[in-house]
Amino acid sequence: QVQLVESGGGSVQAGGSLRLSCAKSGYTYNKDRMAWFRQAPGKEREGVAIIDTYGSTNYADSVKGRFTISRDNAKNTLNLQMNSLKPEDTAMYYCAADPRWWLQPKLDGADFDYWGQGTQVTVSS
Repeated sequence: QVQLVESGGGSVQAGGSLRLSCAKSGYTYNKDRMAWFRQAPGKEREGVAIIDTYGSTNYADSVKGRFTISRDNAKNTLNLQMNSLKPEDTAMYYCAADPRWWLQPKLDGADFDYWGQGTQVTVSS
C-alpha cells in the first residue's frame, strides 16, 4: 500500500521560510514523477512544483524564484523549500506521486495517482 506522508507545515510571517517534506513508503516503482499541489479555502487545487525521475523541474509562475523542489531517491523523500513566503501562499499543501515517469512534467493533478493527506501552511502579513 502506497503511503505519502507530508510534514513541515506551520505558521510563519510573510517573508519567512518553511521546508516541507514528503515520505514515500510501500512504493515499488523505481521511476516516477512527484509534485506538490496546494488548495486554499474556497479555491481550486493548483500545482506548485513538479520533479521527474531525472530531476527536471517545473514550477507555477506564482512560486518561481521562491520555491525549490527536490527529491532524495535513496531516502524516498520529496522536499519543498519555500522562501519569501506571502500570505497568498496560505493553503493545504499536498504531496503527489505517479509511476508514469514518461509523462511530461505538467502540473496537472489528473496525472497523479497517489496523494498524501496534506500539511497546512499559514502565512500571516
